[in-house]
Amino acid sequence: MPASPLRRLTEWLFHHRGREANPVRLTQRRIFLLPTRYGFLFAIVLLVMLGGSINYSLSLGFVLTFLLGSMAMLSIVHAFRNLSGLEVSVNPVGRVFAGESARFEVTLANPRRLPRFSIGVVQTAIATGGAMPHSGAPQSTDCPGLATGRCLLRIPALTRGRLYPGRLTVFTRYPLGMFYAWAHVEPDRFAIVFPRPESTLTPIPASGAGNGRHSAAAAGQDDFAGLRPWHAGDSPQRIAWKAVARGQGLLTKQFAGEAGAQIWLDWDLLPQSLGDEGRLSRLARWVLEADNSGAAFGLRIPGRTLPIASGEGHRETALAALALHEARQ
Repeated sequence: MPASPLRRLTEWLFHHRGREANPVRLTQRRIFLLPTRYGFLFAIVLLVMLGGSINYSLSLGFVLTFLLGSMAMLSIVHAFRNLSGLEVSVNPVGRVFAGESARFEVTLANPRRLPRFSIGVVQTAIATGGAMPHSGAPQSTDCPGLATGRCLLRIPALTRGRLYPGRLTVFTRYPLGMFYAWAHVEPDRFAIVFPRPESTLTPIPASGAGNGRHSAAAAGQDDFAGLRPWHAGDSPQRIAWKAVARGQGLLTKQFAGEAGAQIWLDWDLLPQSLGDEGRLSRLARWVLEADNSGAAFGLRIPGRTLPIASGEGHRETALAALALHEARQ
């Protein structure tokens, strides 16, 4: 469907370039500037002062009016210079499951010795991947000379798959708040939103002995092996509540499973009544459970098979495979 004339005019006027690779440099043609409501009010006051000075021939009135006017003009230069030349990079931080908020770190690199103050960043367009428009307060930071400033944006992730942060606005009202300078940035970096783990604790099925396709053993949970920091998706039954009561934070119990335990997590063994999303949710739960128990596991889903392995990297690869299964690009 062709874009409307108004949309084409807006994209031409504000130079919408689509997604861009890191870093994005804020050049002169990317920065726009308009008076704020306080700037408009200040202009009205100046006009009233100028009219009174002309009407009553007030020399000091002219001096004050033009002095304040020159300050306003200088604030335009400072507002523009506060953004000019900044290099903006956006990167996802940490892992995220559907229903949570994805975190994107925005880094503002200042290549000049001139420090920049009160630089704000806010999401201004709907991101792909199920995100909603940013509804929180804009994040702000300062950028010292030849240094970087960082701020963190949280974007709701409603569905699994790739989540782009959408169009971001980098803005400032420095120094007097009378002018609003801004630039649009749409990064090409994305977060992978993992399927939300199933809330019910369905046991991982043990493999059959003679089917020739599966070679797995359910991980044991008899011998306590220690504590580790809690991760999203960990079973509530594994939380060390006594440690929480002692103020040690959320910790998860680890158990020494059966030596050499191997598990196949197979899409085809799940009931069709779950549906595609239900299967992915259950497999995500089983991936986390298998990893927590220390067992090696493999994953079979339509179109992809991960061999039996273990470790954090294998867990993240398995969750990413589930997240991107038939995901819309």
